[in-house]
Amino acid sequence: MSGVVVAACLWVLAASVTAMLPMRHQYVPGISLLVAAPVLIVWLGAAHGWWLSAVALAAFVSMFRRPLMYFYARARGEHPDIPR
Repeated sequence: MSGVVVAACLWVLAASVTAMLPMRHQYVPGISLLVAAPVLIVWLGAAHGWWLSAVALAAFVSMFRRPLMYFYARARGEHPDIPR
């Protein structure tokens, strides 16, 4: 197994553990996972092909749909509420 696949599997495990945390404890690890994901997706695509990168991107968007919708709304100039 290549290093990028091991790193991607560890990323998935870290994201699963982060999702089990209470909401107030999810922000710091969640943002770091959100920043690390594009690097892993590009690395995965460079090592194993674009199709695997597309699958990883679909999984990433599925897992982080709420934060991505929040950042998209902020980019459009809206001010959405943050859950407590």
